[in-house]
Amino acid sequence: MSYRLLQFLSVLLPTVLIGGFEYIRHDFLLDSLSMEAGNLYITILTFVLSLLFSFWMFRTIKAMNVKLVNEQSKHAVYEERERLARELHDGIAQSIFFMNIKLKQGDIESATRALSSIDSHVRQAIFNLRSEPEINDSFNTRITKWHSEWSVITGVEVEEEIRIPQNFFTTKEEVQIFAIIQEAFANIRKHAYASKVIISLRDLGEGWQLKISDNGRGISTSEKSCRQYGLSMMEERSKQLGGNLQIRNSHSGGTEIIVTKEK
Repeated sequence: MSYRLLQFLSVLLPTVLIGGFEYIRHDFLLDSLSMEAGNLYITILTFVLSLLFSFWMFRTIKAMNVKLVNEQSKHAVYEERERLARELHDGIAQSIFFMNIKLKQGDIESATRALSSIDSHVRQAIFNLRSEPEINDSFNTRITKWHSEWSVITGVEVEEEIRIPQNFFTTKEEVQIFAIIQEAFANIRKHAYASKVIISLRDLGEGWQLKISDNGRGISTSEKSCRQYGLSMMEERSKQLGGNLQIRNSHSGGTEIIVTKEK
């Protein structure tokens, strides 16, 4: 049932029912029903009909909203899976092309590194797809579960400071933030040589902030260029969230990735 039909019924039903009662009262019941009694009955009738109609209408709207949220959740997850598939395809295609060139040149060591890169791409993509958020889980639970598995696979310690109320983000925002986290941790695994990562996600009252910091070797300007695809993806997703992305070296060593959104 559409919202337009609900709007039409909310106008039509009270008009027909109450108007019909008034018509019957004046044409057929005027001699047997006093004006005071008629006014009392029409008041009671209006209240009962309004109550029943409001219960039915809000229950219908709630069911429609639940269905819409579920559809949006599925669509957001499908979009993220398509992105991961494109990323996997591009990464493997580039590595295979590079490996083919090196094999023709007889550079076995470089070809072996390219093969290792393909293996890394496949493992990361499978891990991301397997860890795709389930609709029934809370966002905080999904983050904790993903980091726990990532820590086991990489051997890097992960410390969490998640201070976000439940249902704070929309489903689309959760998918975008989760993708930023995945890309940031993929870069840490590939480039940072870190032994510990700290991730914090905080409600600022007038917005929120995601901060991911590691104790690795930091990032130089040249390395930012080398990692351009992943960084540009994080920047694009931050913009879609209406936030601002910062990537910098921390004072204590390592890299900080900060996404801040102000309301």
